[in-house]
Amino acid sequence: MSQSVFDRLTQRLCRQDVSHDVLRHAPVYTSAEAAQVRGTTLASGAKALICKADDRYVMFVLPADLRLDSRGIRKRYGVRSLRFASAEEVRQITGLTPGAIPPFGSLFDLPTWCDEGLARQERINFNAGDHSISVSMRFDDYAAVERPLLGAYAVREQTQNSLPTPTERDRGRS
Repeated sequence: MSQSVFDRLTQRLCRQDVSHDVLRHAPVYTSAEAAQVRGTTLASGAKALICKADDRYVMFVLPADLRLDSRGIRKRYGVRSLRFASAEEVRQITGLTPGAIPPFGSLFDLPTWCDEGLARQERINFNAGDHSISVSMRFDDYAAVERPLLGAYAVREQTQNSLPTPTERDRGRS
């Protein structure tokens, strides 16, 4: 029987003597639910996204309060085509469902591209192969173990309150 992703991850962390906390909780399916059940900030959540960048799959790891900057990635890093992997592709690559994936692309033979904004968090939190298991660890330890390619891969979520206010001219009053 093959080891679970959680077991492979925690064994790796223990082998490298990395301190981490495990929290078992009710299943969570959104970053906001996860932050609430963990009692942590949304920004400390390490959201793992599997994408197809040109002809290869890549794991992007972002702070959970941000979204993938697809346009910026294509422009800054010379990626011609970028799309999210389908749920079926995610299952084929990781054996997991979206939202349960830990931010360790190396567990799945994927390169890990981590947004530099996550480095501003002392501790990061993430689902560890299951919607009911979270791990918390220092970002510096994560970076030392995973060795992700740090870069600018995320932008702030645009909400109704963050949209620009129309000017008088935009309203048709010149």
